[in-house]
Amino acid sequence: MIFKRRDRDGSDQGSNAASVIPEGSAVNADDRGTPPSIEEPSDSVDDHDSPTMTPTDRDRSDRFSWGDGDIIINRRPAPEGTPSGDDESEDEDEELPLLESDAEEDEDEEDLDESEEEAQVAASGEPLRKQYPLPRVMAVANQKGGVGKTTTTVNLSAALADLGYRVLVLDLDPQGNATTGLGIDARNFELSMYDVLMRDADLADVIEPTSVGNLFVGPATIDLAGVEIELVSAFSRELKLKRAISSVIDDFDYILIDCPPSLGLITINGLAAATEVLVPIQCEYYALEGLGQLLRNVKLVSGSLNPVLEVSTIVLTMYDSRTRLAADVAMEVRNHFPNEVCDSVIPRTVRLSEAPSFGQPITVFDPTSRGAKAYRALAREVSNGASKRTG
Repeated sequence: MIFKRRDRDGSDQGSNAASVIPEGSAVNADDRGTPPSIEEPSDSVDDHDSPTMTPTDRDRSDRFSWGDGDIIINRRPAPEGTPSGDDESEDEDEELPLLESDAEEDEDEEDLDESEEEAQVAASGEPLRKQYPLPRVMAVANQKGGVGKTTTTVNLSAALADLGYRVLVLDLDPQGNATTGLGIDARNFELSMYDVLMRDADLADVIEPTSVGNLFVGPATIDLAGVEIELVSAFSRELKLKRAISSVIDDFDYILIDCPPSLGLITINGLAAATEVLVPIQCEYYALEGLGQLLRNVKLVSGSLNPVLEVSTIVLTMYDSRTRLAADVAMEVRNHFPNEVCDSVIPRTVRLSEAPSFGQPITVFDPTSRGAKAYRALAREVSNGASKRTG
């Protein structure tokens, strides 16, 4: 019988073995009950000889394309004591003082910048974000589904309306979740965004009021599902929504366009009509994969259809503070988009999921919940204290 040594991760670290004491051999009383001696494994083990290591036992990184370049998202480092193969401790010791000095200089600069920024924020009372003139037309877009586009559209618009701004939500998703989330029943209106895109209906005739003051919605129906095919042969198909918005833009401070989770003609219409793009990002790795394609499409639209279009706002949604994964994703997104990512983070809460079933935004359904407080903070950050244009 042969015994092999196993590390904590279950991998065999050597092929040398010791034989079991054969039956009938004399065993000392002091040695009774002790396991057979095992020879130490070889000094080095090739990586290809060891079995697959678990995520907690190795340092992994994922690469995502962001359009202009790649960003590497590093996950948790390997636990202390994990064998690394090559021993370069001597070289690392020589370079360590230089690295420490550089790190101290960087920390000093960061502390200085943060102190100056805090002083400016304290003096102004508002977050330091770029001031955009009103009216603002924002397309809420992300080709990844389930990242909180509709939830952000509904609750952010309600929070902006609570601040006194006059807000219009245009629902371009055939599912119509933004429509029902604001308490609008599809059986109570005759015209929808389908009529605006396909039949050149006046947008003012489509707009419906909501139970929230200063908040209005352009409702959607399942008919929008056929727009992708019907618009193929239409003249100037990408600019239909932009022409429709131009007739009502002076009546509102904010127009939020809830785009479907795709990069088809409906989303292109939304991007062509907007001046800004608001991108909700779920704090998980899968939600980052489609962001690069979205940024490339935004660049294409801005180059051919809408020169003023830009990604102005990135909102981190479904943040779970109990997991290190959410913190890692948030940190990397902030590092790559330092000016676009909002300081306000939307937490993962049950109340945010319950509110749509009552046809109410979270600010009405549960004003004291964490979700309501987060979206009110986001509204203050997005508006940045802009003066209201409409009464």
